[in-house]
Amino acid sequence: MSLRSDPLDRLQIPDGTTVEEHDLVAHGDVVVGGQSTVEFGVRGRNVYAGERVRFGGDIEADGECRLDVWCDVKGNVLVGDDAYLGERVHVGGQLIVSGDLDIGDDVDIEKGFEANGWIVIRNPMPTVVFLFIYLSQLLRLGRDEDAEEVVDEFLTDDREHEPVLVPRGARVSDDAWKVSTPATVGADCRLHGNVRAESIEVGARTELFGSLRAKGDITVASDAVVHGDVTTRGGDVTIAPGAHVRGDVACENLDLHDDAEVDGAIRARGAMNIVRDEAADAAADPTEVVHDSIPAVDTAPDPRDVSTNATSAVRQVDETDDELVPAVRRVDEPDEEPAEEASGSEGDGDDPDYSTSAPEPATNGHGLSSAIAEAERR
Repeated sequence: MSLRSDPLDRLQIPDGTTVEEHDLVAHGDVVVGGQSTVEFGVRGRNVYAGERVRFGGDIEADGECRLDVWCDVKGNVLVGDDAYLGERVHVGGQLIVSGDLDIGDDVDIEKGFEANGWIVIRNPMPTVVFLFIYLSQLLRLGRDEDAEEVVDEFLTDDREHEPVLVPRGARVSDDAWKVSTPATVGADCRLHGNVRAESIEVGARTELFGSLRAKGDITVASDAVVHGDVTTRGGDVTIAPGAHVRGDVACENLDLHDDAEVDGAIRARGAMNIVRDEAADAAADPTEVVHDSIPAVDTAPDPRDVSTNATSAVRQVDETDDELVPAVRRVDEPDEEPAEEASGSEGDGDDPDYSTSAPEPATNGHGLSSAIAEAERR
């Protein structure tokens, strides 16, 4: 990190942060920049405040608490470890410290204080200056390993929870969160008040009882609920699937997911895009699913798959084929063999004559006598 960079260059609300009745409750540290106003109480692991910061409630720190010069706390200050109060700090309630207390000149504590450790009345040394002097002494004594342990403890970023960062000159209350920097709200948060920032990002499953207004872009993550309007002066708005905006949306360009909900009016000076999930569209179209799961069947047979030994149902017959016997045969002249067989069977007297032979039709006057003679001969 550059020495000239500002660590408080944005409003950062980490995951799981909630604003209860009168307190901002955080799982990690709370860092407030100088000349800011926090109109409710603060509860966190460690609480750090710059010069001229005003708190409108109590401060509860599980670890240590450091208040710079000219800070004003309306309620009580409860510290689970050491406390550091700069000169001319005002505490409207009681100060209770479980560890050591370093207190500066002209500190005003209206209801008294308690400290289980050492009480030193002086101007506390700034943390950066103390760390620099301490490391210099360790290196001068040749204790390099101890110096590395100090650096690892203070400078490595291995925190379990991200801190709440309030930039310099911010104003935070139940009515509004006003900053001149970008703002990021984490997931699973519950906040009260309108958010005014350079740009805004709202995490998933966060519920915000207020509106969003920014100069730049605004992003509302999935399943987030905004009980108010979403307005940007010249930026774009992105609303993820499952998000619900219970108000109007005004922006330059809008990317609205098909599963998101907007109760109010939508005004986009530029383009408005409706975003859909391709996987959801494929699941909703049964025809496409059938085509993907069942292969197409080719009804035309492949000539290579037809057996060469198959017998066709209809076959062309040549006149030279002697093996074939016709089903019906035309008889031009009387057949002698069927007549003899018929006479033999007549002698038995049992079977009738089924011969297909017939006499030749008469063509002249002797045809009838010839037929009678033929019958007597049989």
